Amino acid sequence: MHPIEHLRYVARARGADPVSLVRETAAALSGLGHEPAGIVLAARRIVQRHPTCGPLWWLCSHVLGALDPFVAMRDCEEEIKNDSTIKSLRDAVPQDAAVCVVGWPTTVLNALASRGDLKLFVVESNGDGDAAVERLISMDVDATLVQFEEVSRVVSSCDVLIIEALAAGPTEVLCSSGSHAVAALGYVTQKPVWLVAACGTRLPAPLWSAMTSGDAVNEVDLVTLSLFSRVISKDGISDDLSQPFVAECPPTTELLRHSAM
Repeated sequence: MHPIEHLRYVARARGADPVSLVRETAAALSGLGHEPAGIVLAARRIVQRHPTCGPLWWLCSHVLGALDPFVAMRDCEEEIKNDSTIKSLRDAVPQDAAVCVVGWPTTVLNALASRGDLKLFVVESNGDGDAAVERLISMDVDATLVQFEEVSRVVSSCDVLIIEALAAGPTEVLCSSGSHAVAALGYVTQKPVWLVAACGTRLPAPLWSAMTSGDAVNEVDLVTLSLFSRVISKDGISDDLSQPFVAECPPTTELLRHSAM
């Protein structure tokens, strides 16, 4: 596939998980070796098309901020491939636990689907929850779809609530629609509320401000870190959320200039 066509395919992709989007974007951008100047325009278009996908902003920020963008692409691909968040989460969930998640949290489900001892309650979120449950059941996972009116009852019966970040700023995170309600209910009922921040989700303040100023945030939930009792990331597990998140990429403002779509 021609690199430009590949980039158009990635830009128009909907419903793909962040890791796949990063890999496809890196592969497409690497095809522009004959036209390095096109990388800037392509990176801007990608984040405009996927305005709430933190790992894509992370990748594009590294690429545009690097002396050698092609080395940066390879480094990012390797880093996201070796992300230890899945293993840390898989090992942290207690045996035979009832777990509540929201929508289709890729990292969380990749971590927990193979456990076999867990019961997953998946809160519906714009159709993603239904699709996730169907997929889990096909894998012989004990999974139940939860409609929004059932959230309070389910939260009270679960052992742990796990919310996955689409992107994160210094003190807030973007999550699938419905996540704020689940996290807030967990907080007031003193349930463990865990945040999963996979590789590439934590952005510097300038990029975070640009991301959250767009209309796309109206389709997801903005959740303060104060509602969480634990964060699980590539750095391991931490129960100290008193300090702002440290960004995983440079604040490459070149990424923020708008380009024609």
